[in-house]
Amino acid sequence: MKTTGGETKVQKPKTKRGKRALQAREPKLVEDPKRALILFGGKTSQVVKDVLSDLHKLKTAGDSVKYSRKNDDVRPFEAGGDTNLEHFSQKTDSSLFALGNHSKKRPHNIILGRFFDHRLHDVLELGVDRYKGIKAFAKAATAVQLGNKPCFVFVGEGFENNPDLRMAKSLLLDFFRGRQIDAINLKGLSQVIFVVATGKQLLFRQYAIAFKKSGAQVPRTELAEIGPKIDFSIRRSRAAPEEIQTQSMKQPKVEKQKEKHVGYDSLEGKVGRIYMPKQDLNSMALNKMKGLKRERQTLAANAAEKKAKLATAADAD
Repeated sequence: MKTTGGETKVQKPKTKRGKRALQAREPKLVEDPKRALILFGGKTSQVVKDVLSDLHKLKTAGDSVKYSRKNDDVRPFEAGGDTNLEHFSQKTDSSLFALGNHSKKRPHNIILGRFFDHRLHDVLELGVDRYKGIKAFAKAATAVQLGNKPCFVFVGEGFENNPDLRMAKSLLLDFFRGRQIDAINLKGLSQVIFVVATGKQLLFRQYAIAFKKSGAQVPRTELAEIGPKIDFSIRRSRAAPEEIQTQSMKQPKVEKQKEKHVGYDSLEGKVGRIYMPKQDLNSMALNKMKGLKRERQTLAANAAEKKAKLATAADAD
């Protein structure tokens, strides 16, 4: 897009590479994994930096982009404070973000949010009350590979009744969803994330899953905490505007492609018609049957015998 004189014009791609890049960003029936943008605000604390680093590690490799510079003008809850954020979203092709900042009024602040069509969708502000990073569980964390698809467990009635907690559940699921899959192998489950709602607090815990022999078909399961261990408190939230919410809930219509040269018969069912060019059987390489081979050998022997008799008769004359 190009803005000239207050008007926004859509520029068409001039190269095949640019066209492929735009086609990759178009809506799909099965979307690609959502990429997260992780960045810092104008002022941060060491706790905020460590929390964002752990969130970056929990995301699958390639599905997270982390900015190291400070961004003073990124304030999602203020008017005009989302302009640069939306620009970063378009630049990195991200649909999620995690912003960290710190102030006296709101210490150790983490803001989670989503984009739709690179426009700010919804935002949730969380405060970090207690934190223990992955490094503190270094021995247990070596049992799993960070970035794998985790299993989620949400505990608490607030996730059904409280709008802020419902938004928190939806954001966390989107953040760590990864690729969409049809089935999962039990042995592929290596970690589980527990999120417990108590009042206005969210208790975030991650455990490694170990399957032990139980003497039965179903193995015995043991959990070992691997971090991060975070106690969040919900502060501010902003729901998506009605217009963006309506657009984001639309699903593309899937038109079934018509099959060419295919029909249906009441007796034979599905019937297909194929095109076959005219065939010359004399020039075709066919598999020769053994019976035909013996017949050819007999004919050849008779022809040789007849030729020998004619040669003998000619010599006698």
